Amino acid sequence: MRIIVIFLIFVNLCSANEYHFVSIENLIEQEIGRIILPQVYKKLGIAITITPLPGKRAQFQATSGQSDGEIMRIYSYGKENPTTYRVPTPYYRLETMVFIKKNSPIKIKRKEDLSHYSIVKVRGVKHTNNITTGLSNIADVNSTEQAMRLVDEGLVDIALTNTIDGLMALKKLGIDNVVPIDQPLATLDLFHYIHDDHKELIPLVDSMIKEMIANGEMALIIQTAENAVILPAVTDKKTNLN
Repeated sequence: MRIIVIFLIFVNLCSANEYHFVSIENLIEQEIGRIILPQVYKKLGIAITITPLPGKRAQFQATSGQSDGEIMRIYSYGKENPTTYRVPTPYYRLETMVFIKKNSPIKIKRKEDLSHYSIVKVRGVKHTNNITTGLSNIADVNSTEQAMRLVDEGLVDIALTNTIDGLMALKKLGIDNVVPIDQPLATLDLFHYIHDDHKELIPLVDSMIKEMIANGEMALIIQTAENAVILPAVTDKKTNLN
């Protein structure tokens, strides 16, 4: 009986209109997610579209039901936003990394050390919001590139972002005077979130993510997505230097 019910739900979803999700703009991991997630849904016979937005606007769209959810957020997002439901199995991850000027005397070993320095981060990003909760020495900007420029120019001590996002921003800008510290402050799984109106999607999407991880297909898609997003950033940097 349970198999029949799941099959009927699947048929109904496949015949439904296209689903629309949002992502956070100007972040490398989110661009990678924009490539991965449609392939998960495609295997379910479901079409989706994804619109990149500023972080806070993306959250509002997803939690208010103006979109059908977000493609990629950390675990705590679900606790803070009860109108969205977490697909239980993560499909990507990020690192919360500190970027500083090369040869800087700044020492960061744990999040408590951040209180001694001025910090810049991208507005509306949960993992950097969470790790700086309670701090007053914070500036928000619209992109990682803006954050890296501020560190390079000596206007702030630290930029906080995902490791790969920061490295790609530095390569694109041609900045070699800003570097990550030895270890990230945190490594966090990333989950797909679906609005309450469409929570019947969750078991189907979760089952497909698990299947794709188990058979190795997810790893191949991630590699292809990373190449598609990262290599153009390196190429752009080389082109700008010529």
